[in-house]
Amino acid sequence: MAKHIALAGKGGTGKTTIASLIIKNLIADNKGKVLAVDADPNATLFEALGIEITTTLSDIIEEVKEKKEDDDTDRQEFIQTKFKEDALIKGDGYDMLVMGAPRQEGCYCFPSAVLKNSILKLEDDYDYMIIDNEAGLEHISRGTIQDADVMLFISDGSVKGVRAAGRIYELAKSLSFDMEKAYLVITQIDDISLLQQEIDATGLELLSVVPYDPILAEYDLYGKPLLDLPEDSLAVKAVREIFEKIL
Repeated sequence: MAKHIALAGKGGTGKTTIASLIIKNLIADNKGKVLAVDADPNATLFEALGIEITTTLSDIIEEVKEKKEDDDTDRQEFIQTKFKEDALIKGDGYDMLVMGAPRQEGCYCFPSAVLKNSILKLEDDYDYMIIDNEAGLEHISRGTIQDADVMLFISDGSVKGVRAAGRIYELAKSLSFDMEKAYLVITQIDDISLLQQEIDATGLELLSVVPYDPILAEYDLYGKPLLDLPEDSLAVKAVREIFEKIL
């Protein structure tokens, strides 16, 4: 069964960056088969990894909705075929699954349910799943992601970010969400002393601080794949330390 490493936090805190660099380390260390799961409807993990996608789970769902003449069995067979042929994307040293956003108005209930079932079906095919969650509470509250061997709550260097991470952690503890290990990671800051009281209030162990990295900022600006970041990048060094601690 795959080892789940999931990331959560408010938007703009660096979840996707850290997820990408954990994948970079898994590939570099030949840790086994890796599945990158972009569980954010506003998908960005594939861009950070430098991979092109043509089909998301939400795209397949919309196609199924258009097949009104088919019965449930035919629809299910269509989903399974499209999933294997188009939704499970092959990368360089990893595979990828992207939830995507619905094309029409409405909640993400059905796409979230399909994502949940997809993760369950793929459990035995991979050694690691890196799950980049939607910003906020959505996937945890819906039970899309049901368990994590390691859960990283990501915050930027702000009081609001740390408090948001703490709220998501409290929600996860209140639900039937199984976390073997849970940590706080703070990004875009050098000195955390002013945040120490807020950090303590979360009840989370502070695993690492990822400082501002000008090389990473350049890669983000020009849309370069984060897997190509050099080893002297401050972000790469910091996430390498995270990687070694959690594995």
